Amino acid sequence: MSSNDGMRPDWATKDFYKVLGVSKDAGEADIKKAYRKLARENHPDSNPGDDAKHEKFKAVAEAYDVVGDPSKRKKYDEMRSLYGGGFGGSAGGGGFNAGGHGFDLSDLFGQRGGGGGLGDMFGDMFGGGGRGRAQSRPRKGSDVETSATISFTDALDGVTISLRLTSDAACETCHGSGGKPGTKPHICPTCEGAGFVSATAGGGFAMNETCPACGGRQLVYDEKCPTCHGSGRGTSARSIQARIPAGVKDGQKIRLRGKGGAGENGGPAGDLYVTVKVTPHRVFGRKGDNLTIDVPVSFDEAALGAEVKIPTLGGSPVTLKVPAGTPNGRTFRVRGKGATKADGSKGDLLATVEVHVPARLDDTAREALEAYRAAMAGTPLRSNLFEESR
Repeated sequence: MSSNDGMRPDWATKDFYKVLGVSKDAGEADIKKAYRKLARENHPDSNPGDDAKHEKFKAVAEAYDVVGDPSKRKKYDEMRSLYGGGFGGSAGGGGFNAGGHGFDLSDLFGQRGGGGGLGDMFGDMFGGGGRGRAQSRPRKGSDVETSATISFTDALDGVTISLRLTSDAACETCHGSGGKPGTKPHICPTCEGAGFVSATAGGGFAMNETCPACGGRQLVYDEKCPTCHGSGRGTSARSIQARIPAGVKDGQKIRLRGKGGAGENGGPAGDLYVTVKVTPHRVFGRKGDNLTIDVPVSFDEAALGAEVKIPTLGGSPVTLKVPAGTPNGRTFRVRGKGATKADGSKGDLLATVEVHVPARLDDTAREALEAYRAAMAGTPLRSNLFEESR
């Protein structure tokens, strides 16, 4: 708030009457008397090397410069009366206490992020030529959720996709303030400028909630923005490029920092969460970092043993050695032919044998199987079922 009269916003954080040891209603003579006494006691010439007294002397001089001047004192008192008796905290932008709620005065007076805030509003009030537009504290943009469908191979190798997003954003008319352009804000009477209110929960506990009147912006306007009707929010449509990492699983949620809704009053953007849906493959499946494949083999290959060629995803075929007497459902592991892991290495390919039973037989095959049946007639294949069932 600067100004032609020398008023500074940090004075709102200081109790000059307390510094001088006088009451708020003290007369000019009492203020002058208190100042002279403290100045003599703490003067640097009388206290060489005493830094504490030197600082006290500066504080006393500053206090008297304000409340010892009738014009400055009047404006200082008006500033303090806005909050029912003043501010708590230090000159460096400490905590403001209004109705028991604490927050950072540097946000109110625009001492962070390049100005704005109540410093401008006070500047107008005291003739300081402020910009006439208050801004509340920076607020992070909202998080956005969406989903994307990718192919099985893209999930394994990673892919960059284009996403069309419609997300929450600051209203283009009021730029997130919620007020009609050209109107001035005032402190929200519901939360007294804190941006939140206390609500009593079960068991006697109190919880802070966003103020319903100002939406956490700390300030309210007598006239609402005609576009957003006071919410300060709108929508924006945009396209972004998103990188889906290699090895992503079906249903996995990817977080893209800073790709969500735009921030408010200079606040950071929110995050984008993409839920990935992976279309199934006609041949391969997935189990963690491993790929799976079902390999049909004939009865004679399972019984006598065989070497069977099987495909790999994106690579050359490999030869699977099926030993004689392999049962249906046995799984073989082919190392290094699976999905890409987080560390860049590869999982394995799990090949499960499915013994194929022909639906039709020609005469030659039937004669061979009947001969096999006759040869195995004395083998008690199911005898254990009856013994163990008793």
